[in-house]
This record gives sequence, C-alpha cells and structure tokens, in this order.
Amino acid sequence: MAHLKEAEEKMLKCITSSYTKDYVLISGGNKIWTLSFVQPLSPKTPLVLLHGFGGGVGLWALNFETLFQNRTVFAFDILGFGRSSRPHFEGDAEKAEMQFVQSLEEWRMALGLDHMILLGHNLGAFLASAYALKYPSRVKSVILVEPWGFPERPDNAEEERPIPIWIKAVGALLSPFNPLAGLRLAGPLGLSLVQRLRPDFKKKYASMFEDDTVTEYIYHCNAQSPSGETAFRNMTVPYGWARRPMLQRIDKMHPDIPITVIYGARSCIDGNSGGTIQSLRPNSHVETIAIRGAGHYVFADQPEEFNQKVTEICDSVD
Repeated sequence: MAHLKEAEEKMLKCITSSYTKDYVLISGGNKIWTLSFVQPLSPKTPLVLLHGFGGGVGLWALNFETLFQNRTVFAFDILGFGRSSRPHFEGDAEKAEMQFVQSLEEWRMALGLDHMILLGHNLGAFLASAYALKYPSRVKSVILVEPWGFPERPDNAEEERPIPIWIKAVGALLSPFNPLAGLRLAGPLGLSLVQRLRPDFKKKYASMFEDDTVTEYIYHCNAQSPSGETAFRNMTVPYGWARRPMLQRIDKMHPDIPITVIYGARSCIDGNSGGTIQSLRPNSHVETIAIRGAGHYVFADQPEEFNQKVTEICDSVD
C-alpha cells in the first residue's frame, strides 16, 4: 500500500487548489479513502465522483480543479479498490452490489451530506444507479459516464460477434480467477505489462506527466489484494456482461431524478443504453451526450469538454 500512496501522491502533485484527503470510517472497521475539494460558502449540491473498475481517485486529476470552481467535489476509492479497505464480499451478485451501495450510504452519513450529484464511470456508473434506486431522496442527479453493466447479455451474443476459440479456451481457463490476476502473477514484471498493454494512459495524461506516473498508479491500484475485483467478478457472467443488468430495473428509479449518459464517440462500449433508458423513463429527464475524439476514458481523453459538460449538468441542478 505504501507504493500506491506514493504513486497517488505523484498523480495529485499537479493540483494547485486546496483540498484535504483522509479516511472516512464506516461499519465493520472499514475505511473509505476520500479527497475533499470543499467550497465552504457554496450552497450548491456536492458532486461525488465514483471511479471505474480497477481505478482510483488519482484518475480524476485532470478534472478536479475545473469541477469544483463553484461547488464542493468529493472523490473516493470505492470499497475494495485503491486505498480503501479491501473486505470480503459476498459471492452472491445482489449481496455484493448491496455491500457497495451500503458503503456509499454509510460514507454519505459519515460526512453529513443531505443530497449529492452522483457521477460514476464504468462500474462507478452502475453503482451510482444502484444507489439512486435504493436511496432516491439523497440523489439530485445521476451522471453515467461510459456505464458498465446496463444491457443484458444477448442470447445470440456469440452469433452477432463470434468469439474466437482461443479466447473461449483462455476464458474457460481463467474463469476461476479474478480479471486482473495475471497482473499480480507477473510480480515485478506487472508494471511493464501495464505499460505495454496500455501505453495510451501515458498519452492521456501527457499534459501533466512526461514519465510513467499514470501507469505506475494503475499498476499499484491493482497489485493489492483483489477484494473489489472479486466482487466484480461475482457480479458478471462470461465476457464481462452484468449478472443483474441495470436496464432491467432503471425504470424503477424515482422519476424526478434526471439521468445524463456521457459517451466517448470513439469508445467500443455500446452507446445505445442512453436511448434505452429514455424509452424506459418516458416522463423523466434523460439526456445522452457523445464527446467527439474521446474513448472509454472520456474524462481523460477530452478533459476540457468533459469538464464543461459536467459543469453545465450540475448547474442545471442548482
């Protein structure tokens, strides 16, 4: 964890604004690592950032300073990820999901927040939606950035997009293991593995870092005990589809909660969920925004446009 602390500090060293960082205590002796960018005189609803699978608070480094210009912004490492506690999660998908949701509610209570605007990326978008379903009175707006876990796995998924035999074989071989097990098995070579497999991360943050700061951070986020990763595996069916797809229940979300879906125009993630959510919530505000020139990590690919869009969404709340 010391290596992760050091890597995170390098990720955040370019931020010139004042902020605090600390653990927020929740039940079971667990701790949620939290960054707080507080505007003490602002009456506006706080914005809470939930990172995606395998990520952490450091990945929002290009966004913090713009997003908190006129409202308080919080970001935390989701339970089981980053520098937060890594407890045992239930093997049942619904129970594991509820553990994540309950940790967010206990975090909110500990900070004394009445209402929040929830912004989640990837897995964070799924959990933001699950939280809003469970605790609608606490959520003023939900912003889903490249959301994971919304559509069902099609019955003809393999016919539509045939999966090569070798991938099926590797998938069968690795199915008992966690998604990032190979990274840890690689030991000291894990960092160079991340650098080779994801050289794009270095480019995304090139305006802030010339070295391997970002890939080092991502490696150390995922070289720890795979707690949240195990929960995620239990929440999926083969090839990354959600075991409990959010589109099956998004219509139950309180109709007064607006939803905005943000996609990268170059992303390989299915961009149809926004339209589907709109059809499932015909009497509620649902907006889909595609950001040109951005892939799955929209907030890092086109940070200026992303920050502007998110600020506009937040300003429409209050």
